[in-house]
Amino acid sequence: MNGNPDIPEGFVLAEGRGAFSRHNGPLYRRVVDGRLQTGLRVLDRHCNGLGFLHGGMAAAFADSAMAWAVWDKTNQSSVTMRLSVDYLQPVRLGDWLMAESVALGVDGDIVHVKADLTRNERFPVCDAMGVFHIIRKKANS
Repeated sequence: MNGNPDIPEGFVLAEGRGAFSRHNGPLYRRVVDGRLQTGLRVLDRHCNGLGFLHGGMAAAFADSAMAWAVWDKTNQSSVTMRLSVDYLQPVRLGDWLMAESVALGVDGDIVHVKADLTRNERFPVCDAMGVFHIIRKKANS
């Protein structure tokens, strides 16, 4: 239980990995039957002038969810090489935005990932695909 009635059951606050993530959150995460789920309650700061989730925020959210899938699959940090988002319908202020992400395959340092985004845990809003490059730590010399 996360203790916040505004957040669906099982989601826990995700640790931010930098100022950008902290500012654009808060993000929540849970794993259900092996499926990685990232969530966000859409706040005013996430919206455009029309009161809908800004497309750039949807893309950043999908990117973060997919990076988690890379980490889950490889136990390595990564950076985005390619991000593609298909917007299907708008997300409104106050909606619960959720991404379910999965790493489709690993080819050396390259990982292919997809994420399906829904609002209020049932309405499809975005399909995202990404290609990530694993960042390997340099050995001390």
